[in-house]
Amino acid sequence: MNAIGQPLVSIISINYDHPEVTCQMLESLRKITYKNIEIIVIDNASPHDDPGIIPKLYPEVKFIQLNENLGFAGGNNIGMREAKGKYILLLNNDTEVTPGFLEPLVEKCENDSQIGAVSPKIKFQHSPEILQFTGISKINQFTARSKGWGFGIQDNGQFDEDTESAYAHGAAMLVPRKVIEEVGLLADIYFLYYEELDWSHRIRQAGYKIYYVHNSLIYHKESISTGKNSPNKTYYMNRSRILFMRRNVKQPILSLAIIYQFFIAIPKNALSFLFRGRADLFLAYHKAIMWHLKHLNSKKIHYHPKL
Repeated sequence: MNAIGQPLVSIISINYDHPEVTCQMLESLRKITYKNIEIIVIDNASPHDDPGIIPKLYPEVKFIQLNENLGFAGGNNIGMREAKGKYILLLNNDTEVTPGFLEPLVEKCENDSQIGAVSPKIKFQHSPEILQFTGISKINQFTARSKGWGFGIQDNGQFDEDTESAYAHGAAMLVPRKVIEEVGLLADIYFLYYEELDWSHRIRQAGYKIYYVHNSLIYHKESISTGKNSPNKTYYMNRSRILFMRRNVKQPILSLAIIYQFFIAIPKNALSFLFRGRADLFLAYHKAIMWHLKHLNSKKIHYHPKL
């Protein structure tokens, strides 16, 4: 794809403290071969590290500093409303891209109007031969968990073929503007976790396909042993898992899934942490359940904003 024929791509990334990480991502974007881009960085009200270094070092970036933390979904939604591109790429700030990563993503969408989202091959930055994402299976309606293809194994070329995926990956997902106009923005009620899975589900429900694109490559700085358990992560992960089911699973399966989560899965996990001396994680599970009981009849559960 030559530069003259390149449609505009709006690249959106969220910064929350650690602006030096965002700067490393932006530095990798300066080296890409796809030139028709705009970059929008949203600072989600960083409480500690001054994000002012970002617009100083990267004046080509549209930098928006928020007064409150709107989470992954809320911050990206602000960026998408500012974006002008035919395509919108959500890109985690803890990624680094390869020079030619964007052309294959755009070409995949340009060649098939029924594609609603694409994600690249993702490898771990600190173990660059190890795969993180090459596609993902549909979420189990009872457990709200899915299986990532290739996760944690060495890349020997066994996933070097474009594959239809149930969901795109939140670290890097390219979506045509026309699709966003049809299905709406991210559901900001999630705040953290499951937002891109929910969005992908709505994209597929609208009749579009989602693809993993094998010849597009980025690196993700997330650890292979995905972070350590923290009360915040435990709370949002479990809150969002149940929220995904409430938004996307139909009765009677939904009732059975909620019973499983509330009376088997969550108590089992919460008690195991309590017996290991992690009362903070036990309370995080309890907090997640209480959030859903408090919002049992909330109309916001099924709401998602428009572009």
